[in-house]
Amino acid sequence: MKAYVFPGQGSQFKGMGKDLYDNSASAKALFEQANDILGFRITDIMFEGTDEELKQTKVTQPAIFLHSVILAKETADFNPEMVAGHSLGEFSALVSAGALSFEDGLRLVSARALAMQKACEANPSTMAAVLNLADKVIEEICASVTDEVVVAANYNCPGQVVISGSNEGVAQAGEKLKAAGAKRVLPLPVGGAFHSPLMQPAREELAAAIEATTFASPSCPIYQNVNAQPSTDVETIKANLIAQLTGAVRWTQSVQNMIADGATTFVECGPGKVLQGLVKKINAEVETAGV
Repeated sequence: MKAYVFPGQGSQFKGMGKDLYDNSASAKALFEQANDILGFRITDIMFEGTDEELKQTKVTQPAIFLHSVILAKETADFNPEMVAGHSLGEFSALVSAGALSFEDGLRLVSARALAMQKACEANPSTMAAVLNLADKVIEEICASVTDEVVVAANYNCPGQVVISGSNEGVAQAGEKLKAAGAKRVLPLPVGGAFHSPLMQPAREELAAAIEATTFASPSCPIYQNVNAQPSTDVETIKANLIAQLTGAVRWTQSVQNMIADGATTFVECGPGKVLQGLVKKINAEVETAGV
């Protein structure tokens, strides 16, 4: 059984999507439509921009979404039996599975990115990757920091969990995590505390945008970040998408559940190979590939 997975923030690179734009009239038309919807030429930044420009949340999220979704549309035998996306990638997965139109998906991703950027600017905050420490220990240490916000935000694979919170909260937890035996605690080059309670203002903005958008039942189950469970019910999908901004990305559990439900091959659709690497660390037996 083939599962398609869609990457999130961090997979961007200069030149992403240019081959699609140059070699397919239908892909070029979608990219140009995206430029019109967004009100700026995101293709110029994707193809020629600096790393700094590409790293802005308001650029990164639509750029990765566009690369992933247009790649799926241009793949002749694209017929997923299950899908999942890492954080932002959940929107790419939903469009690719027919639950959202291309235009609505892009508008939501852009609204999400702008709301997240605003929340980051209002509340300086950060994230850090914790290596080689049990999930439970990380959760207990985050809970022990009571005067600042810090939570386990991304369960990427066994031995790699990202924590998220206020600058001071992440610093305090980082010291305790190292003392508890973490191999490393690596600060991440992100704009703020994604998937933490500090994203509440962005969650409220995104909720309004999601409620105003038409969703359809996807063509196959989507395993959603917040609970790692398969969904095809529109109201459930919307509620989980809204909860995702302040909730954890349960990627390890999602992949494990997809394998338990019959996935034997994971195909990454989008820029980079981050998810292929994570899937292999979660289960070395399954096949991985890129589109």
